[in-house]
Amino acid sequence: MENAMEIIQINEIENRIFSIRGEQTMIDRDLAELYQISTKVLNQSVKRNLNRFPPQWRFQLTDYELTELVTNCDRLSILKHSASNPYAFTEQGVAMLATVLRSEIAAQVSILIISAFVEMRKFLISNKTILSRVSVLEQKQSETDLKIEKVFSAMESGSVTPKQGIFFEGQIFDAWAFVSDLIQSAEKSIELWDHYVDASVLMLLSKRRHDTIARIYLKKVSAALQTDIDKYNSQYPPVEINISSSAHDRFLLIDNKRLYHIGASLKDLGKRCFAFSMLDAKLAKTFIQHLRCAKEN
Repeated sequence: MENAMEIIQINEIENRIFSIRGEQTMIDRDLAELYQISTKVLNQSVKRNLNRFPPQWRFQLTDYELTELVTNCDRLSILKHSASNPYAFTEQGVAMLATVLRSEIAAQVSILIISAFVEMRKFLISNKTILSRVSVLEQKQSETDLKIEKVFSAMESGSVTPKQGIFFEGQIFDAWAFVSDLIQSAEKSIELWDHYVDASVLMLLSKRRHDTIARIYLKKVSAALQTDIDKYNSQYPPVEINISSSAHDRFLLIDNKRLYHIGASLKDLGKRCFAFSMLDAKLAKTFIQHLRCAKEN
């Protein structure tokens, strides 16, 4: 089977994102097609884990919403003949699907879908004046405008990345977005100490600036990981791999000055409850000096 990341393009996913009830969502039928399973199998997997999908993450379309959806999207006309109305999944609901389906392609596709949601959100924020043209189903325009105004207010207030916090089990997208923002904020270098790296970590690093150096420190490199690294380095600015066991915990160093201690491996963000914190300048300096000595030895 070909790599899902080579089959599906971000813009293809973006075309399947609809605004319903003021939320950016995807329909179960489209998700099943991307995951290469039937809609029935997808929804059965969700029903077996309903406690992970609260109503605000997954909801069934009303007859009116289904009619509007079909009217505005010709390719979904087949839904008019469905025995039951489709379900819509929000960003968080889509992120949770990866933990429920538990397949390699589900993990890879979920990363792409989450990236598409992020890009769509950036587009909506930066193009507020054309929001009504992007939305397919918008019943409460005033509420949506209020949400966007809050986003703009937060941006104008100069909000900064939090120095410490906790992500709870299931907050896969929120944790991913947090680390993604850290990666994109780096201007010169990114250094990661994490012994459990996989392709999803490389995907995160692909978000860095073209001229930002990236280094990973881990105990060993498996044959499968080496293959992923080689393919990644053939397309993106190379990531430098260093074999090191000097750090037990996970650390992320941004521009050689901002040091984050992260309680979970980057590949497992949000799967379980974990905390993060940014070390103060004195501790960060001590850590960096110690690691420099360890690398030299």
